[in-house]
Amino acid sequence: MKTLLAILAILTAVPILALAFEVLPDAPPVPADNPPTPEKIELGRKLFFETRISKDGTISCNSCHNVMKGGDDNLPVSTGHEHKKGGRSSPTVWNSAYQSVQFWDGRAESLEEQAKGPMINPVEMGNASHDVIIGRLRGVPAYEKAFRKVFPPADPKDNPLTIQTVSYAIAAYERTLITPNAPVDRFLKGDKNALSASAKRGMDLVTTVGCVSCHSGPMYQGPTLPRGQGFYMKFPTFPGSEYDAKYKLTEDTGRHTVTKLDADRNVWRVPTWRNIALTAPYFHNGSVATLDEAVRVMAKTQLNKTLADQEVKDIVEFLKGLNGVRPKQTKPKLP
Repeated sequence: MKTLLAILAILTAVPILALAFEVLPDAPPVPADNPPTPEKIELGRKLFFETRISKDGTISCNSCHNVMKGGDDNLPVSTGHEHKKGGRSSPTVWNSAYQSVQFWDGRAESLEEQAKGPMINPVEMGNASHDVIIGRLRGVPAYEKAFRKVFPPADPKDNPLTIQTVSYAIAAYERTLITPNAPVDRFLKGDKNALSASAKRGMDLVTTVGCVSCHSGPMYQGPTLPRGQGFYMKFPTFPGSEYDAKYKLTEDTGRHTVTKLDADRNVWRVPTWRNIALTAPYFHNGSVATLDEAVRVMAKTQLNKTLADQEVKDIVEFLKGLNGVRPKQTKPKLP
């Protein structure tokens, strides 16, 4: 493998270091059955901010995935229906359109499928069924009109406002939430001044230390895979460090809760590094407050390595270089 990389570097005149990383593509993949239109995206934006899809009318998608910030809520775990709290931290919605599976455990294969889940989760939005939500939205004339325009039914007697079309509209909006042109992207495109000297050292370190064995590719969370096929990793890979108990790393068994397979115990979808400096606290349970501590934990639990303070600082500077340009978001006027 090392020989192949060396040959590729010579043939393409690209440093071996750069081969570990990729620039974010201009647009995420789009399923054939949900092509975007401006009207669909705008409808999805309204639904993303719509609190009427929650049982008590106080929680929207944006409550836990704040697009005015880092795409999450910067809490260890979110507060849901009746002030209930789940066991997992809200992952960022920014660039989630590039992921081949959704949720920490990869149980949803698409944004469309993911959008349906929280609505009927008793800890999140609290509805008893999707039918309750659809009945509520159908009672809003402006939504009835918008859905007929965006999803015109073959038979005018049919009502196009369904849980499927609601999820399609939300997903179409979420596919606009991408953050290109991060300093690392600009560096890879040839702007050698896009990164500081410390960040460049950090870029080298994540390669030599071994972080890129998982955090590579355009999303820095592994290879680009087909929809429904997730890239997972055991966490901790090297159990037994002080961090296991300190941060309760093994109490939640991760993908094992979905598949019930022993092989999936404490296995998780590898999270993205993009915009990671904006999404504290860290890990599936939000137990680690700062990025520098998260770097130390990952080095020890995943690579069995203890990093020097300067190494941690340089890696953090590199990770900050993955903060991309976020398109401006404004709260829509809801009907």
